[in-house]
Amino acid sequence: MVLQFCPLCKNLLNLQEGHDGLYDFVCTICPVRIPITKTIRVRTYFTLKKEDDIYTEDEAWKYVSTTQEPCPKCWHPQAFYLQVQTRSADEPMTIFYRCCKSGCHHTWKD
Repeated sequence: MVLQFCPLCKNLLNLQEGHDGLYDFVCTICPVRIPITKTIRVRTYFTLKKEDDIYTEDEAWKYVSTTQEPCPKCWHPQAFYLQVQTRSADEPMTIFYRCCKSGCHHTWKD
């Protein structure tokens, strides 16, 4: 939709069909009538925001604590953990774990 404003009173112009079957921009306050002489096309392309995969980024795991949680892949008894609010505020936080064993670093969530 294209918005046009009246050059005299700055009111928003309405789209109205004229006597000849063509459309005009018409002011409801002033006697301004602007004929539409060409096809109006407006396209808006939206770009999606890149989602950050926070539980696999090495920077997110830099200063986290450890807990006694066995790794489901290698059964190492300790894991790093990180709590993140992934849903709405009335939902509980999601806990992400990463195995402490060097070479494994398996990541899972609870």
